[in-house]
Amino acid sequence: MSMVFSAKDVSCTVDSDRTASGMDDADGTRTIFSGSSFSIRAGRIVDLTGPSGSGKTSLLTAFAGLNPHAHGIYTLNGRDSSEFSKQQWRREIAYLPQKPVLIGGSVAEVIRLPFTLTVRRRQTDMASSWRTRILSLVRDAAPTYPGDEDIRKALDAVGCEDIGLTRSPQELSGGQAARVSLIRTLMTKPSVLLADEVDAGLDDENAEKVARIMTCAANGGMAVVRIRHRPPDGHASRIVELSDGRLHERTLA
Repeated sequence: MSMVFSAKDVSCTVDSDRTASGMDDADGTRTIFSGSSFSIRAGRIVDLTGPSGSGKTSLLTAFAGLNPHAHGIYTLNGRDSSEFSKQQWRREIAYLPQKPVLIGGSVAEVIRLPFTLTVRRRQTDMASSWRTRILSLVRDAAPTYPGDEDIRKALDAVGCEDIGLTRSPQELSGGQAARVSLIRTLMTKPSVLLADEVDAGLDDENAEKVARIMTCAANGGMAVVRIRHRPPDGHASRIVELSDGRLHERTLA
């Protein structure tokens, strides 16, 4: 698989009173991390670990173009980030926050929200097995507006058979909300998925379901970076630790 995303000389500096982590500088700022480089191949999963407060979320939001305090050189499929508009970059580099943000009056509205902001409304059929269903979400050339049948099959594929399309998102459990949020992001077909500890607070069974979904997405060619505090689960091909303002490669157990 080719190198889909790379980041070089990434740094993040904030006012010293904004955070307790990082290194104080003489000018009253605090360096969270500096000189960090990272790359990931298509179809791979990389786990990002490190102590709480080390800057893992700041790093992922930097990759996604969402961190105004971070600077670096980023490339996607060999193209510099300057060649993309902000909207184009964020469409290809999707950041999935730890706490799902589910906007809409129903689960179907929540999942369709990203598609109401685009002109893509071609409906597609989906395959039968759950693995094929997940792969079908990420392998097509462009995201398509999901019909009710598409959403129903996607929910079934991630073990949410008991969730009705008209159900209020406020009624979802933590595990259900995490999977709905993940499915919504996968349906937009980003090149890179940045998952910010989306299995936090989930029991082991639900955490494994989420991990399996991401693995299927990677099998379809998506690059996945996961912030994790759990023990290794066997799904990642690499582990990278952020500590003392630097990234360090760690050996898989």
